[in-house]
Amino acid sequence: MTLRLPSLSALRAFEAAARLRSFKQAAEELSVTATAISHRIRVLEAYIERPLFVRKVRAVELTPCGQTLLSATSSGFQIIAEAIEQVRRPARASVTLSVTPAFATK
Repeated sequence: MTLRLPSLSALRAFEAAARLRSFKQAAEELSVTATAISHRIRVLEAYIERPLFVRKVRAVELTPCGQTLLSATSSGFQIIAEAIEQVRRPARASVTLSVTPAFATK
């Protein structure tokens, strides 16, 4: 069974904007323009067929659907980050010593 999910970039844009309550700050965090954040969120809203934000003059508020999705995306990204850290850890720690040959023979 294949899961049908929206794009990861749209989910990242949503999570950042929802957490920061600002498209502009989300854009700065993700190194994109505020227009790109807005576009990705509109694509996500079209995919979900529900509004995720109430857009105000210089801020945004989450709708109930947005709050539900923020909870899921935040925990999902946290789980992914923890798994990546676990995979990146070396299997065992190693120590490298440098000594002179005379010392090493004793």
